[in-house]
This record gives sequence, C-alpha cells and structure tokens, in this order.
Amino acid sequence: GPATIEKLEITDFDQVYLYDEYLLCERLGDKLGTKLYAEIQNSTSAPLDMVLPAFGIPLIGRTATKKLSETVQSITEITPDTCERAGLGPKATESLCNWLDEEFYCFYDGCLPFDMKFLRNVILPLHQTEGVVCISGRLKSFKTKAEAAERLAVLGYKVRERLVKDVTILVNESGIESSKTKQARDSGVEIITDLQSYLEKKYGTSQVDG
Repeated sequence: GPATIEKLEITDFDQVYLYDEYLLCERLGDKLGTKLYAEIQNSTSAPLDMVLPAFGIPLIGRTATKKLSETVQSITEITPDTCERAGLGPKATESLCNWLDEEFYCFYDGCLPFDMKFLRNVILPLHQTEGVVCISGRLKSFKTKAEAAERLAVLGYKVRERLVKDVTILVNESGIESSKTKQARDSGVEIITDLQSYLEKKYGTSQVDG
C-alpha cells in the first residue's frame, strides 16, 4: 500500500526488484519484509499475459493482451503489423507502440526480471494452423460466437474479430451481403454460410461436438 511505498521510497515499480530481503526487513520489519520479498521473487516468473496489463497502457488491458498472445510470442515481436494481425484497433495499436518506443525500450528494457514472453511457449506459423477465421454477424449453427470460437480453437484455427489481412475464412450465416462479405470475396477469402456443417464434413460430428 501507500505506506509501504513511502517507506521503501519507491517512485517507479521496477525499483522494488532492487531490494534484497535484508533491506526489506530493515525498512518494513522482519515479518512484512520476508513476506514481501517472497512475493517479489514469485512475481519474477509472471508471463507477459499478466505483466503487460499491469503497465497501465491506455487501451491495452486483458482483452488486447490475449489477442496479442495468440499472435506473437514475446514483447519484441510487437509491431504495428503484428498488432493489426492480432485484431487490435488503430488507437490501441498506436497507444501500445508509442509506449514501447517512449517508455519500455527507453527505461524498462533490461531493468525488469521478467522474460517478457507470453504463456504460450510456441506460436505456430500461419501455414501450420488450419486457418484464420472471422465471424460476421449472428450464428445459426452455434448458440454463440464464443462457443464457435472455442470449438474452432480446439480444431486448430485462429479466430479474429475483424477482417484483417491474415483471415482465410469468413463465416456469414445471415445470408446478408455485407460490405465485409464483399471485401472478403474480393480478397479471395473462403466464405462459409453454415459453420457447423462445414466443420462436421471436414472433421466428423464427434470432433465438432467436442
């Protein structure tokens, strides 16, 4: 809390990793110092999934972090291009890239004990996935988009919320020729009107039903 921060004379959170157990106990007392030291040591193994939202970057919370974790493996791979492929909007992309250039690489890089990698150890190249899917509008063959996205992920697909460059399949079960559908068709993206049937034909009923 604020009292602890004041006692430790911390002005930026990276400074907490400079304290050893002896100094923490001297400033805070044996019980609190030992406990805090243990918590600090445990936090050093935190993946980027937990670390990135903690920086308080505008528009970069848990949702944006999750999208990035499905596209890149480490913080050094985050660029405007990979942000777009991950499905981040222009403002979120600008906010994150500005923070990387103006703060992370200038002040934090090399000063923090984290490996700055996402929890997923291996990010498969696009050609090793089944495809990248964007779902447009409401679904009829699945109860919710979340249910469909979960099943697609199990089968090896990546799911994007927006029609970005790496999308290979657009799901449109509404029958409405939207601008997104027209854009997908013009780009050579495969368009599916019944996702459930498509997956059952390709993988069998048992795999699709989970």
